[in-house]
Amino acid sequence: MNVERTVVLQPGKLWTRVIEQTEYALRTGALQSIPTDYEFIEQNGINFLVRTLSNLVRKDAAKQSQSTTTAKDVNPFLPYEEDLFVADISDTHLCLLNKFNVVDHHLLMITRAFEDQENWLNWRDFQAMCVTLAEIDGLAFYNGGKLAGASQKHKHLQLVPLPLSPQGVKLPIENAIAAAQFTGSIGTSPLFPFVHAIAQLDPNWVTPDTAATAMLECYQSLLHAVGINTNDFKSDKQSGAYNLLATRQWMLIVPRLQESFASISVNSLGFAGSLFVRNDEQMQILKSYGPMTILQQVTSS
Repeated sequence: MNVERTVVLQPGKLWTRVIEQTEYALRTGALQSIPTDYEFIEQNGINFLVRTLSNLVRKDAAKQSQSTTTAKDVNPFLPYEEDLFVADISDTHLCLLNKFNVVDHHLLMITRAFEDQENWLNWRDFQAMCVTLAEIDGLAFYNGGKLAGASQKHKHLQLVPLPLSPQGVKLPIENAIAAAQFTGSIGTSPLFPFVHAIAQLDPNWVTPDTAATAMLECYQSLLHAVGINTNDFKSDKQSGAYNLLATRQWMLIVPRLQESFASISVNSLGFAGSLFVRNDEQMQILKSYGPMTILQQVTSS
């Protein structure tokens, strides 16, 4: 794929900028971290990390404020909050801190111009993802539409540094990914009782541009594998909701049928083995059903 190189981020500088801007944004109050308690809940051989979000007052107030204006007028990324700005990635994407973060150093890779969150991902999106993953060993993810847990319509990819878990393995689903069985380039894991598809990635791709081309091809193959009709991408608008997760080693796609089950919302991090509940009542509901059962109910089984 012959695409002019447009990366503007200086290599080796992103993590330093993340640390510096986090400290600054905390001082100014622009970054409003949500404190959590957590515990581990095991099901289907996966030790799920479940966090209770102990203070959602500020985030709820912000959403309520947004809801008083028409949807087309609400866009926290145009203009973005300057105190949350981390770095320019390319001529199409930039990096921000997630204002209401639960995980430390949670980053957003947003498009400079408005693009809809329910549009297909494109080469430029994967270029931004690859540049960021090359700088930070993390979990990149995309909530493809409202049913997949997207809370903003402006296209934004996300990344959280690894390890995701406060203790133990880097990611709760590591053993599920390791157990994947492949037919050609597409794999599935016997530990996931829902429709999904996994592809292995090469962490030694020479440049982000090379990686972006390969990851775009993987993405398209995975969409076809889980039965999402792309119609050869003749339209920008996606035909179905899905979650995408990627590390330097693999990519996972899960199609979505609904945003929540039994009042518990699920986004991409749920399929990484990290779930969130708002209170003790939701925690008891989650324990009653089991975290894997929650995931199974929001996707195709």
